[in-house]
Amino acid sequence: MLTGGNLTRTFVSLSYRRLCADRSLISRSALCSSASTVSSIRPSLPSPSHSRSLLPNRQTLVPLHPSFHFPSAHCLCHSTHCSGLMELKEVLQVLEQLAPLSLAESWDNVGLLVEPSKPRPVKTVLLTNDLTDAVMEEAEAMSCDLMISYHPPLFRPIKRLVQKDWKQRLAVRAVEAGMAIFSPHTSWDSVKGGINDWLVGGLGSGQVSVLSQALGGASHSHKLEFTVRSTEELGTVMEELKECDGGTALQHSVNRPENSGIHVGVTCSESALTLSVHTLLKHTTPSQSLSILKLEKPPLPGYGPGRLSILVQPVTVATAIQKMKSHLGLNHLRLALGSGQTLESSVCTVAVCAGSGASVLSGVKADLHITGEMSHNKVLDTVAKGTSVILSDHSNSERGFLTVFREKLAVRLPDSVTVVVSKADRDPLEVV
Repeated sequence: MLTGGNLTRTFVSLSYRRLCADRSLISRSALCSSASTVSSIRPSLPSPSHSRSLLPNRQTLVPLHPSFHFPSAHCLCHSTHCSGLMELKEVLQVLEQLAPLSLAESWDNVGLLVEPSKPRPVKTVLLTNDLTDAVMEEAEAMSCDLMISYHPPLFRPIKRLVQKDWKQRLAVRAVEAGMAIFSPHTSWDSVKGGINDWLVGGLGSGQVSVLSQALGGASHSHKLEFTVRSTEELGTVMEELKECDGGTALQHSVNRPENSGIHVGVTCSESALTLSVHTLLKHTTPSQSLSILKLEKPPLPGYGPGRLSILVQPVTVATAIQKMKSHLGLNHLRLALGSGQTLESSVCTVAVCAGSGASVLSGVKADLHITGEMSHNKVLDTVAKGTSVILSDHSNSERGFLTVFREKLAVRLPDSVTVVVSKADRDPLEVV
């Protein structure tokens, strides 16, 4: 039993111990979050558990601008992370934060391509533009745990893993070494602060815009609007619709005007549309009032392939060449002067697309186009319109970003993880 004096002393003692514990917790959290320095923002992209802004064709439901938020400083402070070790799945979470895979083109093959059967802490990460025999030897020599290859080494479906195919042979070597392989490819092209922002920055600062606007990935593609007579009928219909969409929770809204029943709006996925419509047609009132709206994906400002920059400080074509040589670390570039242009012509606007950018740059009005490779006919079409073209060869327009990405990744990982840019990686073409 505690007296008044004993109670006071006990309360002070407990408060002091609680304060010490809080300070210890804050100290540990600070250590865990120190590697999570925020240097960029990312779009809050949709997931099945997160309602996304949807724009129907005939009306605007929500603002166009996506929400942005900073990465949580403690989101990766798991037990292994705080102990100085990091699991593969945690590194993948960081990669997803830096460049969400939902930004990748639909035809691409991005993400985790090779996953070891036996999990082990990730201690060494190797960044490369392409996975070749030379890069694999480099990775094996350093006992690499995770290789991030910008271009996906496994792109088309395969039916066997044999030694006669060089890509399959490399995949087998990765599996035997217990090495994971991850490819970001076009997600790096589209993300704000990614490869194309880095590439266009080679000519200096400017007012930058996206050439091909990325759209947010909507989990639902159609909205069904209908009327029911009562709350009982509403409950029955909603239960049946839920089963049509795999039993998932449906996004819906309800409006109750005077003496006109209950108006309902339900969003559903493309795969569930047909079955959902058939379900509603079985009910008299919903079938008589049913309308279907196709929902459009909202744009993500600042995200998408290609960039156009209105330069703050215009340069000559000759200066642009020197700047890009320095930026890309190359001794030679290929130039096609636009019709009526010279080396002293002014470059006020520049359009870029890393890799093979002809399709993205097509029809873009600018003084200069910069990309890795472009077909002969596309070059002729471009220069005929008075636009000059600089070509660096495909991977030379991308490789320099690996160093930039290494810094972005390293500050988000604990000191126990070493991030290295490959020294063996190189463009297969060279000037001789």
